[in-house]
Amino acid sequence: MTDDNLEPRSVRASRTTITELMIPSYANFGGKIHGGILLSLMDKVAYVCASRHSATYCVTVSVDGVDFLQPVDVGDLVSLKASVNHVGRTSLVVGIQVSAENVRQAIVKHTNTSYFTMVARAEDGRPVVVPPLVLESDDDIRRFVTASRRRRLGFRVRQRMETYREKFRFDDRTKAALEGERCVIANTAGLQRR
Repeated sequence: MTDDNLEPRSVRASRTTITELMIPSYANFGGKIHGGILLSLMDKVAYVCASRHSATYCVTVSVDGVDFLQPVDVGDLVSLKASVNHVGRTSLVVGIQVSAENVRQAIVKHTNTSYFTMVARAEDGRPVVVPPLVLESDDDIRRFVTASRRRRLGFRVRQRMETYREKFRFDDRTKAALEGERCVIANTAGLQRR
């Protein structure tokens, strides 16, 4: 499928909200909702949003930035708001904002924001081209540009970390970098020094 055959779709057209009651079976031993439950819900809302935009099956290929800012309690209503922030040729970045509402106390708290990269797939599993994204507001434009920048910065960081891993040696600079850290090097005799 070529880009010419695809009708652009607005952010608004695939915007998705899922709300779910947090029940006791979702709780950890501390009485708070498991992070894995929230991640599963985030994956679901990302899938729905990406599939609506692409009109095909989508898979999660990466998750950027899952920071749990506040705990979620049993009895809270968790709302996950998702929108397509960016599209590439076959990929989509879905931004997700998660909030937890205590309905008895009328308190809503933002618990996290995350970005899921999804890839559209054909029935045979091959990636397929997704429709261009129509940006209708300043927020749409900001999110698109920010997602593009986040992608480029992430690529550079991954490249640098890979180079660092390949060239890593335990030396005096490494020892100095570990000063003040909460670690103990058990046996320096067996470490390679260069």
